Amino acid sequence: MQNVNLRLTSLLASMVLCGIFVSCNNEENISPGDEAIITEEVKAQFTSLGFDVSDLTTTTGREMLDPAEESGLYLLEGDLVVSKSDLQNMLAGDYVEGEPKLEQYRTTNLVSQGRTINVIGYTGNNANGLDATTQTALRWAVDNYNALNINLNFTLTFGTNFSPFDIVVYRVNGSGGGSAGFPSGGAPFKWVQIQSGTSNFGTNVVEHVITHEIGHCVGLRHTDYFNRSISCGTGGNEGSGGVGAIHIPGTPTTADLNSVMLACFSTNEDGEFGPFDRVGLEFLY
Repeated sequence: MQNVNLRLTSLLASMVLCGIFVSCNNEENISPGDEAIITEEVKAQFTSLGFDVSDLTTTTGREMLDPAEESGLYLLEGDLVVSKSDLQNMLAGDYVEGEPKLEQYRTTNLVSQGRTINVIGYTGNNANGLDATTQTALRWAVDNYNALNINLNFTLTFGTNFSPFDIVVYRVNGSGGGSAGFPSGGAPFKWVQIQSGTSNFGTNVVEHVITHEIGHCVGLRHTDYFNRSISCGTGGNEGSGGVGAIHIPGTPTTADLNSVMLACFSTNEDGEFGPFDRVGLEFLY
């Protein structure tokens, strides 16, 4: 579990006033799944894809809700979930990373145009059920996407029958943050984990984290993927990761420190897209 200084956003003064910063990339301390084992070969494979493996770990995740799901998962860059099969698919790809600047970036794979994305907030009567704060924040996050001028429509339901839904948002144990993955086959990544401690920072911060993780689900990379220290204080280049890091036209070539897709967040987030997050998503969809 990682506790670091986070977004270097508005002013250094705001950092002093805030006092507490939490990584949007913290991940819960859960026993590793037995299908994902970190070996030197695995490290070399991730390194060959351009990943920084200094924070490579394993986690459980999707099988918490669905035992049929692949249980052993790798976790990199704090909030990127990669299964063993995902890793093999990345290794089979052929991606070229462009010169990085602090702009909005997307993966090679996107969600199919004109798609309705059905989201469910899991409310099971157990540790994975969303609390009231997270439910409200999820409503606000979905509203963020539906307010965009894009060719995607998001619906939101709360309940326990998650199987037919495109994105499942649920809670896991942890001090704060979330995790998700990238699209495949024209569909968004299905599983969004939100750590239980995130609620302690208020509804706007939870809204920010959920909006960020859904951004990954529809194909957005971290705005500062090439230098995580910009928002996290530490960390290096995430690389193309075998999924691409493609600049989105119309977004700035100078620093965009208002992006919801920065790798780390602070405890004073407002939960809303930055102006160029909207530009980027409206260009893509």
